[in-house]
Amino acid sequence: MEQRTHEAWGAASLAALLMLTSCGGDDAEAGSDEATQQQTASEQTAEGTEAPLGEDEEQESPEQESPEQESEEQAPDVPEASSTSLEHETTLHQDSLTDTVISPKSVVSSGDGLAIANNMLYQNTVTVYDTETRELVQELPDTVTPGDLGAEGYPESVQGAPVEAVWTEDGQYAYVSNYRLADMGASADDSCTAGEAIAPSAVYRYSVEEQDWDQFIEVGRVPKFVELTPDGSRLLVTNWCDFDLSVIDTETGEEEFRIPLNAQPRGIAAMPDNETVYVTAMYADELYRVDLESQQSEIIYDQASFPRHLVLSPDSETLYVTFSRSDLLVAFDTETDEVIRTANTGQEPRTMDISADGSALYIVNYDEDTVSKFDAESFEEIDRRPTGHLPIGVSYDSVTASVWVANYSGTIDVFDDSGDSGEE
Repeated sequence: MEQRTHEAWGAASLAALLMLTSCGGDDAEAGSDEATQQQTASEQTAEGTEAPLGEDEEQESPEQESPEQESEEQAPDVPEASSTSLEHETTLHQDSLTDTVISPKSVVSSGDGLAIANNMLYQNTVTVYDTETRELVQELPDTVTPGDLGAEGYPESVQGAPVEAVWTEDGQYAYVSNYRLADMGASADDSCTAGEAIAPSAVYRYSVEEQDWDQFIEVGRVPKFVELTPDGSRLLVTNWCDFDLSVIDTETGEEEFRIPLNAQPRGIAAMPDNETVYVTAMYADELYRVDLESQQSEIIYDQASFPRHLVLSPDSETLYVTFSRSDLLVAFDTETDEVIRTANTGQEPRTMDISADGSALYIVNYDEDTVSKFDAESFEEIDRRPTGHLPIGVSYDSVTASVWVANYSGTIDVFDDSGDSGEE
């Protein structure tokens, strides 16, 4: 694959975008009417980009410093995150130099100066940004040659649909889930309408050094969230239409086993012991505690609707969960799995992230085009700011103390949270 930095791969045309949004496979996890969402998508625009459907849901030269050294030098000395306010800094959209068009389902900071945005099947690309300059570093198409990456039994080339990503601890690789592989099996959608006729999909691995995909990992049908165990030995993938969790050996890139769950599993959070994992079954309204050693799972909570995203506190003593249909944020004690506090959120809370110091939570409210900031201890809502249309992903960047919000309609908002320009 040709490498590029500030050089266009060639963005999809608006006509192609409209064709894609009408072919199914939309990520409408919230279960709202697909026809209504398509009409909304065709009417909403952001900076000239058609708004996608609702969810569910540098290469470094040898003489440069290592990412670890850069991260240490760049890490800002900032006040406690719970004491600062969000200040809108910039909005990223169609790149004027490359004509790159985005419709990001998610954005994830590496913690080493990069952020990766996944533009799903509406643009079939992944875009990588420098979190300090806010500039586009690279655009990758989601078309790969599986045979070149060690996978057999596939066509010469396949096209994915990037959904979510997780970075390795050193920031050198990102694993990206693909909603489906195009033209393989029946059309995929969030209701899993075609059942077993939907083909299994894959996770791609992105290499910062190679500026390219370097691994093709076979998983289940409609993979959604991806997470790594803290020791990096296993990749965990929720298979939305298989109702289970894939456990991948990262050394071999092979699936070790699967753990059955329930309808439409999504969020994942892995504990420091590398064996205990929390997973949501979104449509079943269930939160699971999973033991990777015994390959057993148990439901620990089922009292709110659509548990979606999971985040652990830095010390892993507290698990935070958004319930998108209940407009609810819930904290659990991970020693007892008991609820320790709750808070009402904005409308339809989706993705969530936590500040590096663990004092603040950031939640995107999909149905009201806002991002909220909560004190992680008191659960007081500190701040709520407007975003672009359909905010669906959020990530805290520790290098710049900034908050990145992915808007499905075609933009990324960047908020400063360093306290330098915010209100006291």
